[in-house]
Amino acid sequence: MAHLDLARLAQEAPLRFLLVNAGQPDSLTWSGLYQPLRLAAKLLGPERLHVDVRSPDKFGADALRHWHLVLLVADESEAALKPAAIRAVIERARAAPFWGGVGAGVLWLADAGVLNGVRAALPWALYADVDIKADHAVFTPHLYELDGARLTCCGGAASIDFALTLVEHVFGAALQAQIKEALCIDRVRGAEERQRVALQARFGALQPKLSEAVTLMEANIEEPLSTDDIAGLVALSRRQLERLFKQYLGSLPSRYYLELRLQRARQLLLDTNYSIVQVGLMCGFSSGSHFSTAFGALFGHTPREERQRRLNA
Repeated sequence: MAHLDLARLAQEAPLRFLLVNAGQPDSLTWSGLYQPLRLAAKLLGPERLHVDVRSPDKFGADALRHWHLVLLVADESEAALKPAAIRAVIERARAAPFWGGVGAGVLWLADAGVLNGVRAALPWALYADVDIKADHAVFTPHLYELDGARLTCCGGAASIDFALTLVEHVFGAALQAQIKEALCIDRVRGAEERQRVALQARFGALQPKLSEAVTLMEANIEEPLSTDDIAGLVALSRRQLERLFKQYLGSLPSRYYLELRLQRARQLLLDTNYSIVQVGLMCGFSSGSHFSTAFGALFGHTPREERQRRLNA
């Protein structure tokens, strides 16, 4: 995993992060990323972490400087960089072991064809702007993605979660806790959490039945509806509903629904003091063993281990 390699590099030498700010300095996308990393560098000292900031056209004498992580950052509303500027950024990014984009930076890298085969968290508002060259990128509705050496984030408030996740993976939970306290942040959202408005924004007008079906699922977590029930409520046949989910979400309704319930369960385990049995019941699992098995299949560890992670943080 990328974060483990970054942690190893951090043990061998001071890490140098380069943040290429192609947007406004007061945007949430930029400040959400920069402020946690700036605090991390301040707390760790230059012997462990240095965060460089450049605009796309201001590399100058730094052309030969070595960076361990390079991120192209811009709010989703920013106009695209000129071709020469994006080429210069990509050249420097590719020289680093780890690189990627945040916000509109994800779209610009994908449009340049350098995210082929990479799972990338693209801001939902930019899906309509994807160029044909980006067809081979694997866009996800998640807040951020750590795919090998490629790191992407949808920007906005998710930039804070992304930055704090990097801090934890590379420097540990204790440093992350210090920064969370300094910034008055209670919880860091995980990479697998979805951009909440992505579905409605992407498909709401064109596929109202799909949006309606997902809304029904989200409103009926504790007592799940059957696929047939959902199909009937949105006035579709079961086969039509399954075809919609497969085409637009790459999943069957039952699988999508299960993942929604498990995501909710994970959030409850992290954010509340409900017992594991109670969490399972609140998310539609009448059997503790079924809950544990399904949770482990999706997240790679049991609900008890998830709760323990929170207690150890």
